[in-house]
Amino acid sequence: MFDIISLKNGLENVEGFYFGGVSAGFKKDGKNDFGFIRSDEPFLVSKVFTTNKFRAAPLEHALRYGKNFSSNFILLNSKNANAMTGEAGISDIDEILSNIPLNLINPLMSSTGVIGERLKKDKLIKAISKFNFKSKDSNAVAQAIMTTDNFKKELAFRVELKNGKSFNIAAICKGAGMIQPCMATMLCYILTDAKIPQSDMDELLNGAIKQSFNAISVDGDTSTNDTVMLFSSGKKDYDKQAFKAALNMITLNLALMIVKDGEGSKKVVSYEINGAKSDYEAQIVAKKLSNSLLVKTALHGEDPNWGRIASTIGASGVECDPKTLSIYYDDVLVYDKDHTELDEVREQKAHKVMKKDSFKIKCDLGVGKGKFIAYGCDLGHTYVDINSSYRS
Repeated sequence: MFDIISLKNGLENVEGFYFGGVSAGFKKDGKNDFGFIRSDEPFLVSKVFTTNKFRAAPLEHALRYGKNFSSNFILLNSKNANAMTGEAGISDIDEILSNIPLNLINPLMSSTGVIGERLKKDKLIKAISKFNFKSKDSNAVAQAIMTTDNFKKELAFRVELKNGKSFNIAAICKGAGMIQPCMATMLCYILTDAKIPQSDMDELLNGAIKQSFNAISVDGDTSTNDTVMLFSSGKKDYDKQAFKAALNMITLNLALMIVKDGEGSKKVVSYEINGAKSDYEAQIVAKKLSNSLLVKTALHGEDPNWGRIASTIGASGVECDPKTLSIYYDDVLVYDKDHTELDEVREQKAHKVMKKDSFKIKCDLGVGKGKFIAYGCDLGHTYVDINSSYRS
């Protein structure tokens, strides 16, 4: 048994790390746009990168180290993605990192911002002198990776084990646009002081991403810089089941923050698919629904008509049958074979559900036991006429 307790102050709860942020002068409001995370001793690294074939220079730079490696430093910047910059972009990283006045082991860099522009090396190198490499300022480094984000994304938990010992896990994240279920224009750094084996890090991180960052959609695009990294200082006890639960909790909550912060969005919706032929087919349906622009604009218009939901399921290619399908908005039945039209009472109830900031669309395909949950939002900046009902 174990207990997971929420903590304040983000990364500051994790032993063995230092972090901070400064302004290098790229953000017009003077807020931090340049940060770091480091340790005195090497930390284990587990990483998952974008599926976009045009990976940005920082990702290609990190991949040079191979699958399993340790590091003791990562440099972070916003306002410039260093993507589509070729070998020159990788060389720029090496030059910038060579100016860090520390003994670096497999140093990393991570970037977000405009694609297709070289890093402004001189400004970044000059700003390095502003860093206090002994600082532990989670807010400063969380702010440094924000771009179009409307709010800071930061979480921390203490996990108390049955033997009376504990470990901590914390994370910062950015992301608000270019997001679909292949990760996002997002950067996420998860720190823990649990002494977790490398093999468990990779296994559990991939599992956590599947049910969180790879289960969300904002606008259906996939960036060149998507990055999730897990760092372990190994300072404290470790329990696999407890760590898995805490990691899943932290990634899911951060993923939902991204959806909530989606550019122009006002609603967070979960798509709970049950009764599919397999979990894989349930995943296909859930992600089709979370990605559908027709569905997103219907959510924005608070249109309770179920036609766009059913149409998207039918177009997904999975096994389904209108005779076994049922669709609910929260607990309000909007469709099954005996209720193909919304009567006035159910329509009013469904409309009331859709006016909420957060709700569930639950679909049972009735053909098996497969299930999956995806998360999405409306798309407030997409102008599509949702006044005419969609039926087929």
